[in-house]
Amino acid sequence: MSDTIIIVEGLSKRHLIGHRSAPRERYMALRDMIGREMRGFARRTADILRGRQIVQGDEVEEFLALDDVSFTVKRGEVLGIIGRNGAGKSTLLKIISRITEPSAGRVRLRGRVASLLEVGTGFHPELSGRENIYLNGAVLGMTRAEINRKFDEIVAFAEVEKFLETPVKRYSSGMYVRLAFAVAAHLEPEILVVDEVLAVGDAEFQKKCLGKMHDVSRHGRTVLFVSHNLAAVKSLTTRALVLNAGRVIYDGPTQAGIEAYSVSSSSPRAQRQPIAGAGTHTQIRSVQLLDARGEVVASYVPGDPLRVAVEFETDGTAGLSLEAFLLDAYKSRVGLASLYQFQGKTLPTRAGRYGCVLELTPMFLAAGPYSFDVTTSLVNHGWDHYLDGVIRFEVLFHNPPGSSWNFVQTHGFGSLALRFEREVMFDAREDRALPPRQPVDYGALQAPLISARSQSGSGT
Repeated sequence: MSDTIIIVEGLSKRHLIGHRSAPRERYMALRDMIGREMRGFARRTADILRGRQIVQGDEVEEFLALDDVSFTVKRGEVLGIIGRNGAGKSTLLKIISRITEPSAGRVRLRGRVASLLEVGTGFHPELSGRENIYLNGAVLGMTRAEINRKFDEIVAFAEVEKFLETPVKRYSSGMYVRLAFAVAAHLEPEILVVDEVLAVGDAEFQKKCLGKMHDVSRHGRTVLFVSHNLAAVKSLTTRALVLNAGRVIYDGPTQAGIEAYSVSSSSPRAQRQPIAGAGTHTQIRSVQLLDARGEVVASYVPGDPLRVAVEFETDGTAGLSLEAFLLDAYKSRVGLASLYQFQGKTLPTRAGRYGCVLELTPMFLAAGPYSFDVTTSLVNHGWDHYLDGVIRFEVLFHNPPGSSWNFVQTHGFGSLALRFEREVMFDAREDRALPPRQPVDYGALQAPLISARSQSGSGT
């Protein structure tokens, strides 16, 4: 246990949520309103006297943000904490950072903790960047001599030299995060806690932050990293904790944790109900994954035709397109199908309801979970109606032609099995040029990425 730096035992956090009940009568008399307010006042007064949380509303509901969470973290370990929104990730980090108290259980820490949980945490908006470095460093436990020694390094990392004397209230959210992370990372804490705030920064700064966290872990310090960027979690962490509805549903190697998270957040059906709302000009009504026989499926066999059936309504605006993005288990886009960009076609210019079957060329996908984002867009103007993860499906097994092994995403080789169209072997010791190659007509070889069959419907 000497190398264990974080011990979480039976951690639970309860919140009280207030609801205001709607009056059942068609109207509410003044005496009823006064009576309700008096009852609420009496209840709030009793809560104050008993030291309990004050809740607004007529009805009180108990919400369990964390439910009996237990785990340990060793010194130098990089732990990724993943889960859906509302799973309890931020609550867990706030308790570990001693910002809030648990309702039950306890957390034991061995070492100094630096936390980066929200944009601008520990900053005073009226103070300059220079002054906030000293203020935030002091809040995190750094001495003035330590801050002086690290000052130039912090400023260089944050890339805010030009705005060092400017009040941080004029900083963008990205500049806030850069400065806050720079201070926290250079504190040299035994435990570094980082929430989703890095998503605010640009791609180059995110890369710098991930590199810095790698350096922190290599020096024997512990990192707790929360992010919805599963690719970043996979590259940085060696172990993952998956939370769902306040409970730990997985604790183990990162790769298997990402798969457990994907399964827990996926629908078992091939078709999901589109989200409410619509675009300005279109409304996607349904999306289905079809096999070669036209039947709805939830899995795909590599090498078979892949069909995505989309039903939508349009107001007939010219220049509308339909796109489908293929995402792997880490939610990274690995493929794009576009009606306009690749086929030069647009949606019908007559208002109505239409059905369209997007037939993609056979793909050799690695085994594992995948999903599709489907969207309509106005050419050169952006998205119109966007459905995120509207189809989720599984590639159960992929045996590449001529190979005896199962090509899976967990091997870390990627998602697509790419085939060489032609290979030339020669003895490199011979002093000769490569064999001449006949020009290839790629247009004749390349099958259409999408074929669309639209059937006009009745006007709406």
